[in-house]
Amino acid sequence: MSGHAMNHAAAGPFVAAWCASWCRVDIDAVVAHFAENAQMRSPLALTLTGSPVVSGAENIRAYWHKAYGHIESADLKILSWSWDDRIARLVVWWQLGDTRASEFMDFDDAGRVVRSEAFYGK
Repeated sequence: MSGHAMNHAAAGPFVAAWCASWCRVDIDAVVAHFAENAQMRSPLALTLTGSPVVSGAENIRAYWHKAYGHIESADLKILSWSWDDRIARLVVWWQLGDTRASEFMDFDDAGRVVRSEAFYGK
């Protein structure tokens, strides 16, 4: 998807590919959609790194390898998603086991994720 502007028509295929990448725990495929200067915010990042924000695609890659690299596959299920064209934001609601989460991703004009944030619940 990167290299092309994200829009509602592209969001559905992006969500499907994003989910498939996480189900395979293909972190490199997930990070490939991120801009070099992207920021990712997560409660798990706070737990593992002492900061809720991880900055830079390579640091995000390293963090996800640390957090999830030991897992071979995940049964991630997409519950719903929504695209807001005015602010170029994709929100995905997903479930993994008994954990439910929502995650937003903000995109730049080239279709790269520049900011994401996850919220977890039960």
